[in-house]
Amino acid sequence: MAEKTDPLLIKRYASRRLYNTETSDYVTLEDIAGFIREGRDVQIVDLKSGDDLTRQYLLQIIAEHESRGESVLPLDVLTDLVRSYTTDIQSVVPQFLEQSFEMLRQGQEQMMQNFGTQIPGFEALQAQQEAFLKAMTGGMGKNWSGPSKEEAEGSEDLSDIKKQLAELQDKLSKLQ
Repeated sequence: MAEKTDPLLIKRYASRRLYNTETSDYVTLEDIAGFIREGRDVQIVDLKSGDDLTRQYLLQIIAEHESRGESVLPLDVLTDLVRSYTTDIQSVVPQFLEQSFEMLRQGQEQMMQNFGTQIPGFEALQAQQEAFLKAMTGGMGKNWSGPSKEEAEGSEDLSDIKKQLAELQDKLSKLQ
């Protein structure tokens, strides 16, 4: 997730073109959807009136994705949303949706934070993987172009590497 920063300000001109104030260029709805997917908040305002148009443009992005067959919202949910707009009673749907998405977001963040610690033996597996990679690359970084002739002659032969790989696979199967 991206860090909380000020929302990206998009201005809509009278010609209905959308202008990114950070990069000083025009953007499309797909560009805006991309900013949002990257974790960025956006705010879309009408240049002349100053009205906040963010909600209507976000709904338009969703409608376009749905019309292309990229269905995220089940038909029952869409039907319930329409019903919530036609009732006279103060709808709890917006509050419910907001809380549901917040719980989903928190669950995803928690899962990502705890990914390594919730899987038994994950740290040992990670350490073995690092040791194997270090052994395979001779401890060199990603700029390493290969062993020198002397290093190649002094390195372990293929059968030793296969033996080490088999041992690691055996250890991994025991962890499961």
